[in-house]
Amino acid sequence: MNRKIKAIFFDVDGTLLSHRNNEVPASARRALAKLRSEGIKTVVATGRHMIELEKLAVSDLSFDGYLTLNGNLMLDENKKVYAGTPINKGEMEVLAAMFSARKIPFVLIGENDRYINFINETVIRTQKETKGTVPGAGNYMGEEIYQILAFVPEREKKILNDLLDECAITSWSDTGIDIIPKNGGKSAGIYQFMEQYGIAQPEIMAFGDGENDIDMLKFAGIGVAMGNAKDEVKAVADYVTDSVEENGIENALRHFDLI
Repeated sequence: MNRKIKAIFFDVDGTLLSHRNNEVPASARRALAKLRSEGIKTVVATGRHMIELEKLAVSDLSFDGYLTLNGNLMLDENKKVYAGTPINKGEMEVLAAMFSARKIPFVLIGENDRYINFINETVIRTQKETKGTVPGAGNYMGEEIYQILAFVPEREKKILNDLLDECAITSWSDTGIDIIPKNGGKSAGIYQFMEQYGIAQPEIMAFGDGENDIDMLKFAGIGVAMGNAKDEVKAVADYVTDSVEENGIENALRHFDLI
């Protein structure tokens, strides 16, 4: 057993959860149970809110923590919020104006709720493809927002990126992006987790497949890209495993002598 790794962070979509069959493979379930029995902390690191996680096939699994909204809202093993990084207030004024203008579909996500300004075919198609749900409509009332989803083609992503100085943008589908604080992200959430538990950077491992996983794979002592990951994700990883459907998590953990 490799004793150097003390905590492992897992993306959900395309990493723990297969969109092809909408389930967590039995091999991944075995691997997670083995890690926890050996005292290695297992932590979710996802772009989703807990509201959505509770509706997915990962909801029956136990973890030592949840870094939701791309690491910007952190929950403990009992799913209680204990830390967060909201979007800068000045930047939120710009984004709130865009939300009210209703030219781009935006989902604003706070600690306890999420709501959309309007729904079009792009929203419906994108959420269906990624097993996401469409929230109800709402109005921004000045509360802290930790992440915004925007449903836009690539050219509009660049416009938003140029406009927003204090935010970072990553894609999770061809027509779906996350807007998060520039000082946030999965790696920032992992760093806070490490500080809390006294874990050093070489003692962590991370699994992911999407653009929003790149920062944590680069940050982790060992960053593992799934076989179904995009090429730019594989390029930054220390190791590329098999796809989620081909027992990628279990195979990688065996490769590193962790199970």
